[in-house]
Amino acid sequence: MPEDHARIPSAAAGDPDVHSTPAGAPDGGSDHDTPTPAAVPDSDGDTEPARIDFEAEGLLDGLDEQHRREREALLKQLAADGVPLAELKRSSNDGTILFLAAERVLSGGRRYTAAQISELTGVDLDFLVAVRRAMGMPIPAADEALYTEDELESVRMTSAFGEAGVSEEEILELTRVLGRGLSQAAEAMRAVVLRLVLEPGVSEQELAQRYAAATSELSPMLGPLIANLLTLHLRQMVQGEAINAAERTGGQLPGSREIAVGFADLVGFTRLGEEVAPEELGRLSARLEILASEVVEPPVRLVKTIGDAVMLASADSATLLNSLLTLIDAADAEGDEFPQLRAGAALGPALSRAGDWFGRPVNLASRITGIARPGSVLVDRELREGTREDYRWSYAGVRRLRGIREPVALYRVRRSLPA
Repeated sequence: MPEDHARIPSAAAGDPDVHSTPAGAPDGGSDHDTPTPAAVPDSDGDTEPARIDFEAEGLLDGLDEQHRREREALLKQLAADGVPLAELKRSSNDGTILFLAAERVLSGGRRYTAAQISELTGVDLDFLVAVRRAMGMPIPAADEALYTEDELESVRMTSAFGEAGVSEEEILELTRVLGRGLSQAAEAMRAVVLRLVLEPGVSEQELAQRYAAATSELSPMLGPLIANLLTLHLRQMVQGEAINAAERTGGQLPGSREIAVGFADLVGFTRLGEEVAPEELGRLSARLEILASEVVEPPVRLVKTIGDAVMLASADSATLLNSLLTLIDAADAEGDEFPQLRAGAALGPALSRAGDWFGRPVNLASRITGIARPGSVLVDRELREGTREDYRWSYAGVRRLRGIREPVALYRVRRSLPA
């Protein structure tokens, strides 16, 4: 390891007030926090934290001799860096002690209770709790000082959204969408960092040091990266979003609009789940998402992945069909190691909400996919009649589909033959 990675980065490094309440703010202490023992002089007259009896505190319970030595070394390092005993106990109990140093790098120290955040920002306490729930975050006890400076700034921005005319309901919906997406991004980033620092035989202490150092190095890049990606997606949405005359006249967006929806799923994925390792299933699912993202072009949008399937949507049915046919060809080109795809699509009115689509064409397209032949695209009559571009069509009969009230006329679609 490089010399500067030999010590766990401390949230308190260079910031003597990291655990104190900033000037003008209410006291951030908690009756539930167990303080680190007071510093005592060492043999050279310097001060160091009083030693914690980790065994007496139950922090070494259930560990064999080697793991006890490793855990004790890690605990000593964390305590020396100013981590309170309460945090050591919490992270030991929930199995996250290896990531505690990295957590402190990201949080910069815990400072505020919810009531203090509410007082400092003017945001109603109940709404503050609702926003945290919408993020998918746990709700701390009323007297727990768990809110950081970053969270304080985030709440201030939430307040600014409200002042700009965004309703509380809209703020919560936006927060839920961002929370879902960013939680997935955080999990992916965590896995990337672990792959960077893991190697055979590494001790707990060294792994914690490496993980915290990598987190410290990479985390400053995440904010600009996420902001830039969001801006690019907003630009794409602005370019692809059409508002017609009726919508302008009415002054509001419609409850629903006509949309073509398609699904493509991996044939035999359920059976594969009984035959191959979870890692292989994950690889196939990830490869499907990559293939879909490579073939989809505006106005078609990759709405989401659902395990063994991807969902596409477009206001233009012909471009949706082209994407589905191209995706099936791409899967076939992967060779025998990749399952075939089958796809189904439907056209009709649906509601767009939080980046997803809801309505009959979504349900219908999903059901049609389930009965499509491997390597084929099957569609309903509405999409067949609403597609003006040349494709080859073959009537596939009328089927009753689970959850769909009326029988559905189906058509199989292929690319036109070269002239």
